[in-house]
Amino acid sequence: MPSLELVLNVALGGILAGLVYGLMALGLSVIFGVVRVVNFAHGEMMTIAMYLAVTLFTAFGLDPLIMLVPIAAVLFALGYAMQAGLINPFISRPEHSQFMLLVAIALIITNVLLLLFGPDAKSVQTSYSLDSFLVGPLIVDATKAYAAAAAILVALALFLFFRFTLVGKAIRACADNYVGALVVGLDVKHLYALTFGLGAACVGAAGAMLVLVIDATPLLGPALTLLAFVIVITGGLGSMPGALLGGVMIGLTEALAGLFFTPSAKSMFSFGLLVLVLLFRPQGILGKKAS
Repeated sequence: MPSLELVLNVALGGILAGLVYGLMALGLSVIFGVVRVVNFAHGEMMTIAMYLAVTLFTAFGLDPLIMLVPIAAVLFALGYAMQAGLINPFISRPEHSQFMLLVAIALIITNVLLLLFGPDAKSVQTSYSLDSFLVGPLIVDATKAYAAAAAILVALALFLFFRFTLVGKAIRACADNYVGALVVGLDVKHLYALTFGLGAACVGAAGAMLVLVIDATPLLGPALTLLAFVIVITGGLGSMPGALLGGVMIGLTEALAGLFFTPSAKSMFSFGLLVLVLLFRPQGILGKKAS
């Protein structure tokens, strides 16, 4: 039986990793909450961010945390262009058309990354990769701590943007009442593209942090997309706080499952948590019931 100190340390590591997962899922939740499009290329876009971080570190020695904002900006531009050029024409089409479009984009991204970087895993080893902090009985991994702190700051910035800026309020208006937004003269297609760009920027920031924790491979995308879906459904699809809470819960569940059972059982327990949420609170922990 693991000691209490070991359990606490593993749980803390899971929570810190979960905050990064939550930021990734936050991007998916924002896109769905406003545009009502499920981004099936979400994980693949995150792999783009991870490879950008790897390339910048390998070529120029730039720390992924320092390059977090530029990488997020690149993904914002990519997300804006995708929504404006590809997805907006599909907004009024059947959902299966949107599904096929985004799956096709995901497959294209995966294969382009395979052509550019090959199938081998790429990693980033910073000067603080092996550092840790001692906080009472807890040993805090420095890399996870920095990544989690950055994830909280990015999420807070997004919350403040939607809450207090005019553009953020306009985007919320589009989410609440599409027809009403058109009637008052809002450029809904532009706001949709901004929203998709913001969701992609969250993915970019999360990818820059996640590459510090796990290796980047082109085939990682589908697993990350699935993980993002598990998180947002657990927390509540369309709920921004729910995405972060879901990320923390999944990170904690996976960490403890790896400790008490085996690391290969992590996904089983994550999906078990998802099943319990769907059974007892189908709208997600912080989600709202459909009226």
